[in-house]
Amino acid sequence: MAAHAHHHHEPAGADLATAAQATLEKSGEQWTAMRASIFDALAKFDKPASAYDIADAVSKREGRRVAANSVYRILDLFVGANLARRVESSNAYIANAHPDCLHDCIFLVCDSCGQTVHIDDDSIADNVRHAAEAAGFSPVRPVIEVRGKCADCD
Repeated sequence: MAAHAHHHHEPAGADLATAAQATLEKSGEQWTAMRASIFDALAKFDKPASAYDIADAVSKREGRRVAANSVYRILDLFVGANLARRVESSNAYIANAHPDCLHDCIFLVCDSCGQTVHIDDDSIADNVRHAAEAAGFSPVRPVIEVRGKCADCD
């Protein structure tokens, strides 16, 4: 079977925030100032960030305390709307570089430095879905995490 890897133009900075806002509003949600601040903070991390990391970054930038439980609620909304991805093994999040395109999550996680790369390969995700269905399981949204060492740490 040929790989069905996906290649996207990946917006960054203000363009990524604009794409995220459009995707969230298309799902019927509002793009509030707090949601914008949390997305901006998340997008600036170069590794997966916890809700506490994000709350700390937003708190410092805004000069007021932002509670992690508020950040968790917004991150859950972002994951549901495809604006962010959750790295299950580390309970951390990364901004989705192409929020208007829905794919199952395939992460390559470096055990040394924590760098996490998201790849899109529909053939891998389809194989996992088909294997689950063959076992009598109805997959909702597979998340595949491959742990190892990145090229910089190898």
